[in-house]
Amino acid sequence: MPGLIQKSGYIKPGNGGGHYAEYIATREGVELIEAPSPSHDGGGYLEYMAQRPRSHGLFSADGPADLEKTMEEINGHTGPVWTFVYSLKREDAHRLGYENSESWRKLLLAHQTELAQAMKISPSSFRWRAAFHDEKHHPHIHMMVWSADLKQGFLTEKGIENMRSQLSNEIFRDELLSLYQKKDLSYSQVRDAATEAMGRLIREMETGLCHSPVIAEQMETLAGMLEGHKGKKVYSYLKKPVKVQVDAIVDELAKVLEVAECYEQWNQLRDELERYYKDVPREHLPLSQQKEFKAIKNMVIREAERLRLGTFTFEDARMRDEVDEDQDAVYFVWNSSWRMAEIYQSAKEVLEEYENPEEEKAEQVQVLEQLWQSGFTLAAYQLGKCWRDGRGVLPDDEQAELWFRRAADAGYDFAQYALGKLLQSQHRMDEAVIHSASRLHAAPTQENSCAAYRLGKLYLEGKDVPKDVPKAVAYLTESAQQGNQYAQYALGKLYLTGQGVKQDREQAWTYFYESAEQGNEYAAFFLEHFDQARRPNVFLAATRLLHHLSQIFRDNSVPPAAPVGQRVDRKLRRKIQEKKIAMGHKPDDHEETLRQDMGGMTMGW
Repeated sequence: MPGLIQKSGYIKPGNGGGHYAEYIATREGVELIEAPSPSHDGGGYLEYMAQRPRSHGLFSADGPADLEKTMEEINGHTGPVWTFVYSLKREDAHRLGYENSESWRKLLLAHQTELAQAMKISPSSFRWRAAFHDEKHHPHIHMMVWSADLKQGFLTEKGIENMRSQLSNEIFRDELLSLYQKKDLSYSQVRDAATEAMGRLIREMETGLCHSPVIAEQMETLAGMLEGHKGKKVYSYLKKPVKVQVDAIVDELAKVLEVAECYEQWNQLRDELERYYKDVPREHLPLSQQKEFKAIKNMVIREAERLRLGTFTFEDARMRDEVDEDQDAVYFVWNSSWRMAEIYQSAKEVLEEYENPEEEKAEQVQVLEQLWQSGFTLAAYQLGKCWRDGRGVLPDDEQAELWFRRAADAGYDFAQYALGKLLQSQHRMDEAVIHSASRLHAAPTQENSCAAYRLGKLYLEGKDVPKDVPKAVAYLTESAQQGNQYAQYALGKLYLTGQGVKQDREQAWTYFYESAEQGNEYAAFFLEHFDQARRPNVFLAATRLLHHLSQIFRDNSVPPAAPVGQRVDRKLRRKIQEKKIAMGHKPDDHEETLRQDMGGMTMGW
């Protein structure tokens, strides 16, 4: 058998534990422990002769053990004494240096604390003796363990596994390290392939629109079922019929082409990894039953609740309101500080590239700080975005606010807008409104339209400030007139449904058209289905769920690391499996229970 072999048993009180200690210490094949060398004076030699114990191979943590005292202590012990046999193949013992009692003693000494913990014994009460037997094929040790505190000591299968794992990890440490290095390389390759394959599909889901009459109808049904539900509107609190409806929606969503392809790829990646360390192929469950995707169920419930309440939604997740907003300022300083402006532009490009390594981005954060210290005040704005978005640094709103305020104080009004957005996310609404509105007093630009749009959105939602539809419509109209596609789209929905305004389908169509002309896919979607009778939120139900699901796929796109490694060639796989056994991960190598009677002594193996 490969690796470290362990057999475990115990001796009941009064069943001859002391005799077992004598047996393992003196039986044929034991490595005898050398007694201390006598002194050269005659008295010392006589004393040595008088006290010299008979030859044996028993040792403890401190070195050679006193056999007579050990036998006396064990025979007087009123608790159980556990017995272990640890053996190696001859070639492994020779290669790894475990062919003598001293190497085994050092091993046990180094891990006696972990062994004690595995047996539920405090280190101060942990007692053990062992003897090394140099047999032809399987050099091994016999080990006896007991607790000085009779209230302590309890051994489970998990404890046995932990003991074996501790010793095996140490014995095969160097070889395992080599194998794990190969495994890590393989895992890295699989991970990279997963990222590339899943990335394309996820991006399609994030940006796609989904028109599914079946899902729309199912969502309206669920919204009606939630009407009568009392208590928390989360999956675990729902009655069974409502849960069935939620599961049906999730499984219908799984039929959408992008989702089906993505889920199939997801399953294939996990099959590839788990094939290495699992003998039984994994089951491909329906999407609604896959635990990694259970979050989509509460997303379904949330969207159905929005339908029930008629909540107005904003599809502006990809709104780009901070693109090249500082270019005018860069050009302004170019003539006087062209070198610093050039460095600033280069740092900005590195930071905005999503795929650049974080280490490289961190270097550019330091560059921006140096620019700020050199008087290039525009760097403060970019540093604010770094701390807000976690580019090259860990996200820190306090640092982000500090740098945005520095940029605003330096005269960059777009920093006022960014600061307003940040304060809004912190629910500091009085300050947020002031800073967002301050952007409206600047010269008419695209950023003005963004500020007006966000203020209109703020007053229309009424979450953090009192809801004020007329003020919201006024801000949205101002933004739409400046060409903001998101404001045009929002007004189209408002006039289509008559929420807070007089219903005007002609006006709605005009706003949708203006927004669609600028590339707004949602507006184009509504134009395409303009004559259909469903509410806007019902039309968008499947699309919103698709976007939620894309994020869940993104969070779970790279499979977790396998316990041992990834699928590699069969030879290497076999080697790793052998080492895995040596580490104690094979559950059936110590579960056999044998009964052996020796000289009136009963031992449970």
